[in-house]
Amino acid sequence: MALMKVKFDLKKRVKLAQMLWLMYWFSIMAGVLVFSMGLFFKMELRKRSELMDNNESHFVPNILIGVGLLACFLNACGGKICYDSLDSTKFVKWKSILKPFLICCLFFNFLLIVTAVMCFATRIPLEFTLAEGLKNGMKYYKDTDTPGRCYMKRTLDLMQTEFRCCGNSNYKDWFEIQWVSNRYLDFSSKEVKDSFSCCNPSSPRPCIQQQITNNSAHYSYDQYIEELNIWKRGCRDALVSYYGGMMNTIGILVLMVTLLQIAVMIGLQYVNTSLSTLVNPEDPESESEGWILEKTVKETFTDIMAKMKAMGKGNQVDEEANEEAVATVS
Repeated sequence: MALMKVKFDLKKRVKLAQMLWLMYWFSIMAGVLVFSMGLFFKMELRKRSELMDNNESHFVPNILIGVGLLACFLNACGGKICYDSLDSTKFVKWKSILKPFLICCLFFNFLLIVTAVMCFATRIPLEFTLAEGLKNGMKYYKDTDTPGRCYMKRTLDLMQTEFRCCGNSNYKDWFEIQWVSNRYLDFSSKEVKDSFSCCNPSSPRPCIQQQITNNSAHYSYDQYIEELNIWKRGCRDALVSYYGGMMNTIGILVLMVTLLQIAVMIGLQYVNTSLSTLVNPEDPESESEGWILEKTVKETFTDIMAKMKAMGKGNQVDEEANEEAVATVS
């Protein structure tokens, strides 16, 4: 028994094809959006690539870019099929490739689900990548005269200012690092003090960046109750929250695109089956039936497993025949 069988006449088939054609255009725009989000995320990562420990963090945006392009191509083909289904003479050329096309759409939907899961799971490897990258970046902060590292100070300063963060885990990370270059920077200079990017510019008192844990070194100061005028939040946490929030949004978008793709795939299956079961193939106005699966889910799964077993046995027979032929020749 067919799964979710529906009876169609010409009017219903035309309405279905027109609605699907419109939905495919929305799907193309959704593919463009996924592509754009992947490109945007890749650009955001490249802005701070010096603070990444490796290039594996670009794997997810690359997948998003590829999935977006593939979505545009498949949906453009699907839209063309729906448009041609309004004319039975044009639809004939698609009949032979429609089943493989639907199988490709099925695998593409699986790829979309995997991509969405990867978007939600990116936060974990990204945290490790940033932890090591920020640690190395802070180590090279003072190397303003070393080729390949001369912009590290600027990168870290901009990041700490933009995200209102300090250090890797927190501001205490800077206590373990010599972050001032003795050759180029004079720490007694007011310009150098004022340019320390961990300082909160909206603080009402001068920036306390030396002897932070020494209460007696500053007037009316207690490190345990005083609201420090340097950023307390670690940059790793700030960046993971920023990128993680972005990836969660993209993951939700990909799931919504997946639902849309599943809907158009089911609709296209109805178009295919309803045109293949016309009572009178020579009369396009005759009634027909459409379904999602020709049999129930259990029966379909059983048939697939039986075919796979048959293919396995066929390969085994071929191997045995080849072995016998070799033995005969020997």
